[in-house]
Amino acid sequence: MLSEELYIRRGSLMPDDRPQSTDEFAKLCNIVAKLRSPGGCPWDREQTNESLLPALIEEAYEVAEAARAHDDAHFREELGDLLLLVVMHAEIAAEASRFNIGEVIREVSDKLVRRHPHVFGTSEARDAGAVLKQWEAIKREEKKADSHYLSSLPKALPALVRAHKAQSKTARVNFDWAELRGVMAKVEEELRETKEAIQSQQQERIEDEIGDLLFAVVNLARKCKIDAESALQSATDKFVARFNRLEDELKTRRMKLGEVELGELDEIWNQIKGVIR
Repeated sequence: MLSEELYIRRGSLMPDDRPQSTDEFAKLCNIVAKLRSPGGCPWDREQTNESLLPALIEEAYEVAEAARAHDDAHFREELGDLLLLVVMHAEIAAEASRFNIGEVIREVSDKLVRRHPHVFGTSEARDAGAVLKQWEAIKREEKKADSHYLSSLPKALPALVRAHKAQSKTARVNFDWAELRGVMAKVEEELRETKEAIQSQQQERIEDEIGDLLFAVVNLARKCKIDAESALQSATDKFVARFNRLEDELKTRRMKLGEVELGELDEIWNQIKGVIR
């Protein structure tokens, strides 16, 4: 275990009025530093910020899955795995004197205080909508050198998440449908154009129109205060559960997937839909 002096020198948090959480965080930082030190773990020492990116993304998804499952033990474990990667990334940067975990924490802490003047300052924000608009206004002022409002929208986000975020951000500057019926009409319009594109048999046009349709459906979900990514995950989970039940039913009938006609599969499927909703 590395000494407390080395831990502090690497720029991690100093003790505060929450000694238990601070001590545990210090312990984690020391463990990661030890793993990365000469004589530490060969695998950990080989890692770079770039090599750890796939794991970072994977762990974020596993955190989301555990949260949706409402399994606190699993959720706690996955949050720990994600935190480990954050500390690892900062440790790699600290070794090259780029920045350290203390700077990471200080920067996000300062940003939280700066962007919550209704809590730490004198401004007012009476509801969540007002908070988000204020956040965006402060963020625009901070990043006014950027050329466009949506320039900070990450391209690496999953498509549904990115669409939802783009729509939410523009809504905060009043670029949004006033009523839900306008969004529903847009979905119907995009569906009609998709049907026309399919009839044209022009693949590029079909792809373009299906993209517009998906974007409109994400917007409909957002206006209904539903996260499109979560809704699709739930729908996929339901499909998997129903298909598993269908497969089990075929086994009881001594039948195999791929050898049963669609009509019979549909009959079984409709029975299962009445059980798994």
